[in-house]
Amino acid sequence: MPDAKTARSEASLPLPHAGGNQRQRRTVLHGLLLGTLACSAHAAWAQSLTATPAQTEGPFYPDRLPLDQDNDLIIVKGRQAAAAGEITDLSGRILDLRGNPLRGVTIEIWQVDHNGRYIHTADASARNDANFQGFGRFETGQDGQYRFRTIKPVPYPGRTPHIHVKVYKGGRELLTTQLYVQGHPLNERDGILRSIRDPQQRAALLVPFLPSREHQGELAARFDIVLGLTPQS
Repeated sequence: MPDAKTARSEASLPLPHAGGNQRQRRTVLHGLLLGTLACSAHAAWAQSLTATPAQTEGPFYPDRLPLDQDNDLIIVKGRQAAAAGEITDLSGRILDLRGNPLRGVTIEIWQVDHNGRYIHTADASARNDANFQGFGRFETGQDGQYRFRTIKPVPYPGRTPHIHVKVYKGGRELLTTQLYVQGHPLNERDGILRSIRDPQQRAALLVPFLPSREHQGELAARFDIVLGLTPQS
């Protein structure tokens, strides 16, 4: 039979696995707390999202789509020279109103070249930059991301610099809009941009064009698109 000292020592020892179970419970509770906080943060962020407002398609959606329709507008297949202008990496995500990324959504962009000319028969002239594709499309993956190589838009008579955007899935058009260069002085006089009365909605179309961190001498612009319509699967 153990003496009193031995009995006291054994009594002070922790129960088998008690510490392990407590650590497990703490780990589980910590994980649940982090998950709850993450869900709350996502919900709060989603509530702050503004649906991207629609804008007119305009008269210069390409009436003859170029043979080259990829997401690199500064290089035309079969030509060696690059387009004139400030090369820009335009990227972003396409989201629903809950902030969820949308997969399998096609985004198209079209814009004028460095000389202010569209790739449209009504705007064709000797001034068109033959090295600028003028139109491109991209289909989002699981993360909802898209990316284009293009040029920073330039003004032309009557319009501030802008890039046209169309989003659709399975033949169903979801949004047509335009993005603008944040801080450009002509924005205040552009009738199409100013037609958006809500300041928050207007701000959703104003995009900073900043020096690229990846490519020296180039620009980067991010334009996230929040759809008010839910694409059909």
